[in-house]
Amino acid sequence: MKELSKAKVTLLEVDEAGEGQRLDNFLVRHLKGVPKSHLYRVVRSGEVRVNRGRIQPDYRLKLGDLVRIPPVRVASPALTPSSPKPLHLPIAYEDAALLVIDKPSGIAVHGGSGVSYGVIESLRVERPQAKFLELVHRLDRDTSGLLMVAKKRSALVALHEAMRAGEIRKDYLAVVSGLWKGGARTVDAPLHKAVTDQGERRVSVRAGGDRAESRFQPRQRSALASLLEVHLITGRTHQIRVHAAHIGHPILGDDKYGDFALNRTLHREAGVRRLFLHAHRLALSHPISAEPMTVVAALPKDMQSFCESHFDAHV
Repeated sequence: MKELSKAKVTLLEVDEAGEGQRLDNFLVRHLKGVPKSHLYRVVRSGEVRVNRGRIQPDYRLKLGDLVRIPPVRVASPALTPSSPKPLHLPIAYEDAALLVIDKPSGIAVHGGSGVSYGVIESLRVERPQAKFLELVHRLDRDTSGLLMVAKKRSALVALHEAMRAGEIRKDYLAVVSGLWKGGARTVDAPLHKAVTDQGERRVSVRAGGDRAESRFQPRQRSALASLLEVHLITGRTHQIRVHAAHIGHPILGDDKYGDFALNRTLHREAGVRRLFLHAHRLALSHPISAEPMTVVAALPKDMQSFCESHFDAHV
C-alpha cells in the first residue's frame, strides 16, 4: 500500500493487497485500535471517501482507487493488547500464492477472546515485507496441524470459492476413547451453536441445527482407545469433537466434550495433556495454477508417542 500524503488527511492508493477487499475491512486493517462502530460512522458521514466520492462500507475496492482517511483517534497504547511476536512456526508448504503452516496445539490462529495475538498476527510481524497475508480457514486453538494462509487476494478468493464448492478435502487424525467396533462410519448429525453466560462457545447435536457430516475411518485400536482418520464433509465449529462424543468415542484430552475422568487419568499416566486432534492432510487444486496438490503433516510427537505405546503398529 503506497501512502501518498502524510498530512492530517491520508490518501492511500489501493494495490493488489487491497484489491477486492470491502472498504470497512480495509479500514479495520489500516486503523488498528479504532472501534468498528466509529469507522462506520466516519464512512457514513462522508469523511472517508473513495476517488473523492462518498461510498458505502461494503464497497469493494478496485486497483488504483484513492481512499481518503480523515484523522482518527486510536486507542491508547497502554490499553491495547501486547504486541505480536514472531512464533517461527513450521512450514509444510509455501510458494508465491499460498503458505501452509503446521500449527502446534495451544496456539490460536488469530487474536481475540482473551488471546492477544495468534498465527496470523505473528506471521505479519515475521514478514513485514509481505503485502498480503490472510487466513483461508481456521483451526481450534487446541487442534494441531495444517492451516492455510493466502499470500495473494486472488488466491484467497479462489480458495474460499473452492471451500464453498466442497473442492478442498480436509482429513484429520483423532485419538478417541474406547474400542472402535466395525469399519468406517458416517455421522450425519445437525449441530447447534450457542454461547454460555461466560462467553464460551458450545456446540451440541440438536434437531433443526446446521447440517454437519463427518466420515470416521479406524486406523488403529485397542481396548483403551482408537486412532481414527476423519474426513470432514461439512466444516462446522467443533464438528469432529461433538460428533465423536455423540457416538460415544470422545477425543482424548477434550476439555469441552470429552470424558473428563479419563482425561485426568491419562494426563497423569500417559502424558495426554491436550486435545488429540490433528489436521493431517489437505487435498486441493492450487488456487493459481489449478494443479492438484496434497499437503501432509505427520502426527506431533505427543500423539505419535501415545500411539506407539498403545497400538500394535506404528502410524
